[in-house]
Amino acid sequence: MSALAALSGAIGFLTRLPAGRDADAWDAFAATPAAFLPVGYLVGGVAAAALLVPAPDPAQAFLYLATIYGVTGINHVDGVADLGDAAVVHGDPERRREVLKDTTVGVGAVLAVALVVAGLALAALALAGLPWPIAVGIVVAAEVGAKLGMAALACLGAAPHDGLGSQFTATNGAGSLVVPALLAAPAVALTWPNAAATGALAGALVATAAVLHWSTRALGGVGGDAFGATNELGRLGGLYGGLLAWSLLPEVILWTPS
Repeated sequence: MSALAALSGAIGFLTRLPAGRDADAWDAFAATPAAFLPVGYLVGGVAAAALLVPAPDPAQAFLYLATIYGVTGINHVDGVADLGDAAVVHGDPERRREVLKDTTVGVGAVLAVALVVAGLALAALALAGLPWPIAVGIVVAAEVGAKLGMAALACLGAAPHDGLGSQFTATNGAGSLVVPALLAAPAVALTWPNAAATGALAGALVATAAVLHWSTRALGGVGGDAFGATNELGRLGGLYGGLLAWSLLPEVILWTPS
């Protein structure tokens, strides 16, 4: 399976762009976790462009939101909604997995999606007030971190049943995470010498760890909804991680030549 086919499949799965809709591209992508990362740079770059539009800060924040969901669609938000409903259910993992299959939208889903969208809007508003190289770096690094998180689920998670999640986890192991991590590493330099991009990557991975831990404990493993939620929560965690690093460590020098 070629790297080009895997990348095409990743674009088709992670965005609304007209690529990777055939079975060969999907199979190549499912077996290649590294393919998540280039799409992170692509989506992050496009979304960051919204913060370069000469407009008031609230307008830039709205454009960022519109761009993110215009490019990626809302399929992954469905994962947030489903996990939100499952989180408020009392019962064992089997009972919670039943809720994931229910097409009825519950209060947990509404609250979870509302918090994510509001969180993105507020983060974008804060980013709009930063120097543009820092804002762009945080946005791109957060998106790359979210895609690294999805790759981590594919390599470290176990699916509780056959489905979308198992198509990733069945063909990958912990060793498959090395290349995605290497591809994500250059993102830390996007705000060099400031640590904001590093904070964005770290924030996305913290969110990923939370989804992986909760899904494994509460659902018995990571299914397709966990992947979608990791994309959305990883982005959110990445933006706030970057903002925190910028505000708390504004003068940090990551590396200086001797």
